[in-house]
Amino acid sequence: MNVYITKAAKFLPNEAVSNDEMEDYLGMVDGQPSRAKPLILFRNGIKQRYYALDKEGHVTHTSVEMCAEAIRGLFDERLGLDDIDVLACGTASPEQVMPSHGVMVHGELGGQRNIEVVSFAGSCCAGADALKYACMSVELDPTVNAVAAASERMSAWMRASYFQKESEHLAQLKDQPMLAFEKEFLRWMLSDGAYALLLQGKPAADDISLRVDWIEITSFANTKPTCMYAGGEKGDDGKLHGWSLFPENEWLTRSLFALKQDTRILADNIVPLGVDFLVGLFEKHNFKADDVDWFLPHLSSMFFWDKIQEECGKRGFQFDDSKWFVNLPRVGNLASASAFSLIEELMHSGKLQRGQKVLVMVPESARFSYCYCMLTAV
Repeated sequence: MNVYITKAAKFLPNEAVSNDEMEDYLGMVDGQPSRAKPLILFRNGIKQRYYALDKEGHVTHTSVEMCAEAIRGLFDERLGLDDIDVLACGTASPEQVMPSHGVMVHGELGGQRNIEVVSFAGSCCAGADALKYACMSVELDPTVNAVAAASERMSAWMRASYFQKESEHLAQLKDQPMLAFEKEFLRWMLSDGAYALLLQGKPAADDISLRVDWIEITSFANTKPTCMYAGGEKGDDGKLHGWSLFPENEWLTRSLFALKQDTRILADNIVPLGVDFLVGLFEKHNFKADDVDWFLPHLSSMFFWDKIQEECGKRGFQFDDSKWFVNLPRVGNLASASAFSLIEELMHSGKLQRGQKVLVMVPESARFSYCYCMLTAV
């Protein structure tokens, strides 16, 4: 493809929040500190993250506002808002059912031109979907300036008030008023923020750009069950039942809109499936691990670093630890924006050199989708 990432920008809300401060922002269920939090944080390796909240629980920035701020960071005296032709946005945390997230961002940006806008919602691959759409737009017309953006306000799903009704309901039933681990697991992992990438038909004249060599995305939902979900509940049969199938009074008592993760299914599938897909891409695109100079994996937890290396070793290859580029401990899990955050940070790190190959990995556990993207610094 003759498509280049020529610029990257970000917006992270407020100041970084340390592990000790998390419940100051998210609150405590039943006024009690979480018993699962220390274990989860120890395993995921996250040291700080960002919340679009203050300590009183007030929202300081919406996802739409953060996304617009990140996009504005792409503009300079040579390129402004009215020079953009295509806007592709991805998110795992849309703030309304409709209108779509993308058009809400367009509305926040304003400007004088009507432009093409597309939205992708779902989970971690939503940002990759937006990137691929933006790339295809530029490939079809090299004069197009396309922006791919991803933003998350995951703190909205993690506040204690989301779980309080369920806890009270459990207490009334004389059950232990403690959240199930599947609902606690993601509460201590996710972060807020927005990132944007500018895609053009030629590289930047005065800085390093990243040529998009290929983007491959696949889903294993035809053979694998739901693993991470929100807005529903899994039945005894393992099938996901959406919120509209439940009486309204159960939406809160069951915490239906909380993010949940089936950690047993996650452990069995997330790494092996991702490596299987990668091995097939090795063959399809005729490359090997040694060809990669930088490996940018979206990790939900640092726990998976060794698991990925172990699984790759079983398949006869590994990425040297010196090639791994991760920022999870510093920014937290940004879901659909995580891959963009890695690209943005590498582009501004001073470590990237022309000719280097960059492999981006985006695993999505919702129902096991994966994206790999190969980039070349030019």
